[in-house]
Amino acid sequence: MRQIKYRDAIREAMQEEMRKNPKIFLMGEEVAEYNGAYKVSQGMLDEFGEKRIIDTPISELGFAAVGVGASMNGTIPIIEFMTWNFALLAIDQIINHASKMMAMSAGQFTCPIVFRGPNGSAGQLGAQHSMAFESMYANIPGLKVISPSNGFDAKGLLKSAILDPDPVVFMESEVMYSDNCDIPEEEYYLPIGKASVKRSGKDCTIVSFNKMMKVALEAAEHLDQEGISCEVIDLMTIRPLDFQTIVASVQKTNRLVIVEEGWPYGSIASEITYQVQKHGFDYLDAPIKRICGADSSMHYAPNLVEAYLPNASRVIQAVKSTLYLL
Repeated sequence: MRQIKYRDAIREAMQEEMRKNPKIFLMGEEVAEYNGAYKVSQGMLDEFGEKRIIDTPISELGFAAVGVGASMNGTIPIIEFMTWNFALLAIDQIINHASKMMAMSAGQFTCPIVFRGPNGSAGQLGAQHSMAFESMYANIPGLKVISPSNGFDAKGLLKSAILDPDPVVFMESEVMYSDNCDIPEEEYYLPIGKASVKRSGKDCTIVSFNKMMKVALEAAEHLDQEGISCEVIDLMTIRPLDFQTIVASVQKTNRLVIVEEGWPYGSIASEITYQVQKHGFDYLDAPIKRICGADSSMHYAPNLVEAYLPNASRVIQAVKSTLYLL
């Protein structure tokens, strides 16, 4: 094993696949000459040249459209958004074209394309630059949605996403780009649509994804010191969602807490709650709890950012409430 940064794991995934297939290219704002806004694509222009590492104007709608058209004509584009908040400008291409192309063409055209970039909050960036979009894109048939919590998972899942015949929404985290991660020397892929049990336990199941996994694991560590054993599941893929792993865990722990950065209304947590009560109701010994972001826009002030986001204290309280300790 070797230790690298999260951003390096993302870069390696793209490099490894691009070396194998000349039809794969990366396009986005500042990905080439500037080496990427977050240095994810550092050095890739030198290796692959300007025809495969392509700087674009500040026009998300325009370069997303170019990517969709290119994917229909035999290439595999990787479209980088500087933040998923800016992808709102390209949402027609993602939702109205990429996700529907196979259905609308009766299978004549596929759309193998990866839309990737940082998602969710990254500190004091204000209401328009702090949204978590997993639940919105997961509502769109035809899209696969991936939201990894660490560099090892991100690399394996991104490599699989690049090879996938369907359009993939790949959501990273700006605040995790400098995180260290252990990566094996050998090449590997991770399956899309499979959750991962990051910590085994017997008293309560905690489900999360992306950077909220840090909150879930921190809460589980504190609870363990109090003699409460939590099983922590990382969804990794939001659509398709691995309900089987969650239900199997609930069959063991009989309790469930879901931690999500996004808004509570129509959330991923809401869908998980429905699926668990449908497939695992008889195993539940307490109501399901969810800890989501506040049902409001995130403001700039640091005290409001702190109040908005889930934290370990709230998760600990939720777990204890399912155990009727409060």
